[in-house]
Amino acid sequence: MIEILCENLTQEQADTYGLVLDAYGLPYSTRRSVSSWEIWVDETIHDRALELIEQYIEENPHISLPDAQETETHHRTFTGIWASLMLMACSIAVNMSGSVDKIVREYGASASDILNGEFYRTVTALMLHSSYPHLAGNMAGIAIFGTAVCSITGAGVGWLMILLSGILGNLANAILFQYGHISIGASTAVFGAIGILAAYQLSKKIKIAGQRMKAWLPLAGGLALLGLLGSSKHSDLTAHLFGFMAGICLGLLYALYLCYLLEKKHQIYCMGVTIGTVVLSWARILFSTKL
Repeated sequence: MIEILCENLTQEQADTYGLVLDAYGLPYSTRRSVSSWEIWVDETIHDRALELIEQYIEENPHISLPDAQETETHHRTFTGIWASLMLMACSIAVNMSGSVDKIVREYGASASDILNGEFYRTVTALMLHSSYPHLAGNMAGIAIFGTAVCSITGAGVGWLMILLSGILGNLANAILFQYGHISIGASTAVFGAIGILAAYQLSKKIKIAGQRMKAWLPLAGGLALLGLLGSSKHSDLTAHLFGFMAGICLGLLYALYLCYLLEKKHQIYCMGVTIGTVVLSWARILFSTKL
């Protein structure tokens, strides 16, 4: 049976420790996790392998195993800014159309219409806003939390998860209200991103001995943000809550069953699905000759 020897390493550290084990003829394997590297060995040689690495670190004091294990790399991305600008462009286009109320009626997250099969509303409603302050708040949330998610998961996977959390949040909200309710705004997806981040931190820390109680702090922090930012006057608290819960579920699924950064081509596929879903959801207005 194999077990983990070192985790949260940079690629350089994993290669260096691998050379140490190679020098003594100890078999091992390296694996890439979400944003770092791990070394795995058979349990029968675990203690010997750890002793050799600690000996190497002792002889090379500029390197420390604790520091290596705390190292975490993130991928630089600016897609959150681009997504926020897309929200602004959509809002400007809607306001310039002169048919704001009609667009909200036809593309907002109307509970009864969604349950009658107009599922595109769960997407289009995310891009409609009631006022410029409403838009500005969601642009800031998407830029900050969307970028944070994508720096961990990659842009393609990150935006697909964020979009799905918004869709699921609006769908769950429609099921709750059934009729007589309509909501708009990207806040549901913003809280989905917060849920994804909370789930990621929870899954990461709960595996570390002595950190299991602290592992729940990110989740508590997400709930605090939900209470602080998501329950203001005229906001749709239930939609925000459902988006947050959807984000937690998606984040945990990612951490449990994927737990590594997908290759570039797969990121492109996921981004294509995300963009395609948005475009197809707006297809009625794109091909409409009259609003």
